[in-house]
Amino acid sequence: MTNNILICDDDRDIVSALKIYLEAEGYQTFPAYNGREALAILEREEIHLVLLDVMMPVLDGVSTLSKLRESSNVPVILLTAKSEDTDKILGLNVGADDYVTKPFNPVELLARVRSQLRRYLQLGGGTVREDVLTIASVSLDDGSKNVTVDGEPVNLTPREYDILKLLMQNPGRVFHPRDLYRKVWNEEPYGAESTVAVHIRHLREKLEIDPANPRYIKAIWGQGYKFQS
Repeated sequence: MTNNILICDDDRDIVSALKIYLEAEGYQTFPAYNGREALAILEREEIHLVLLDVMMPVLDGVSTLSKLRESSNVPVILLTAKSEDTDKILGLNVGADDYVTKPFNPVELLARVRSQLRRYLQLGGGTVREDVLTIASVSLDDGSKNVTVDGEPVNLTPREYDILKLLMQNPGRVFHPRDLYRKVWNEEPYGAESTVAVHIRHLREKLEIDPANPRYIKAIWGQGYKFQS
């Protein structure tokens, strides 16, 4: 089977060079020159690996990666400049698998491509399991009931798990505490606000780097809670 690689960089010379290296190794390549073009290709083609520049016009690499991870587990290797350490770290946090610093060594790049493809295909890549929810760096596997953040396991109580699952199944939707209580506890929500607030606080302590400034579980004043997609 020929593996399809999406190359996304606003520097057309870099895209052309990467096409030559990769096609010489037997890969089929798909060029894109900004994040929007890359996401459009991912919607219509079966892509097995993405080479993604960080600094691009229209839609930058980190934003593109964040969008991509809402629906795909395809391996992504970031193409970064030496001065882009902050973006590199951010990219890894939102789901990049590896990075290569420009100017890159073609031999090193091809080795990293082979490594990521081998890992991806051995793990049954190409399909996103319906019972696995992944948003940004949070992943919930409803088959095994495991939750990870940045690949690290998180131990949740059954109630915490059910709240997180409901929020992740509906990213961006705001749930009033009474609605959360009804759906998770299956009871009428007497005193729901305080009970739900306690569980949300515990969830944040387990999921967030800084629970006081959460990235994932957001409170909408006077309305309720949502999972930030």
